[in-house]
Amino acid sequence: MNTNEETIPELPDAELEVLACLWRQGKCTAREIREMMIGYRPMAHGSVATLLKRLESKSLVTKQKAPVGKAFLYQATHAPGPTYRSLLKNLSQRIFGGDRIALAASLFETRPPSAEELRQLQELFEQLRQQKNRKGAEK
Repeated sequence: MNTNEETIPELPDAELEVLACLWRQGKCTAREIREMMIGYRPMAHGSVATLLKRLESKSLVTKQKAPVGKAFLYQATHAPGPTYRSLLKNLSQRIFGGDRIALAASLFETRPPSAEELRQLQELFEQLRQQKNRKGAEK
């Protein structure tokens, strides 16, 4: 997977959702992707295959023959980080006027974090504080 900071082009929602499945799971068959998406975007197998072909034509996924049967395994060619950041920056600007606190508050109002998620968030905040302190000390 390409780990450079290049963002992918803007994609239709269905293509982005297929790509997100690959980012979460790594290598998947079209059937596995269809099963992952059935709760929020039910699709026929052929529709998933079409989306994968489109993503492949854009060089965003690669495929290889699966070890068993006729299926192919698909894999994303780019790391998700730059795309995540670009999408969130866009959402923050368009919907929340750039207010990142309002974005985060809205996220947690939708589904409050678990105790484990709160612990992970505290670790993240501590890392961010340390980075900020190091950058301040360097100036």
